Amino acid sequence: MGAQTTGLLSRRDVALLHAVADRRCEIVHGSQPVLFVDGWLFCDADAGRRLISAGLLAEPGPGTGRWPARLTEAGEAEVARTDHPVVHPGHAVARN
Repeated sequence: MGAQTTGLLSRRDVALLHAVADRRCEIVHGSQPVLFVDGWLFCDADAGRRLISAGLLAEPGPGTGRWPARLTEAGEAEVARTDHPVVHPGHAVARN
């Protein structure tokens, strides 16, 4: 999946995967998974669903609260084959 997926990922998606790999992200379970980067709400509301659907980000467990976001094996492979991006993965819009 990695080689095919890279062409479909934006630089923001790749940066977000690297942030997850660096343990800087949390995810909230729900019908629309919500991602936080460095404690800030991630600006791209569809990113969690998109990366989960692509098989790169693990589905969050049931329940409430924030959980550490985790890469799947395919996500880990994608991070390993891409250079660490210099761009910030997104802009914060709210602090909890």
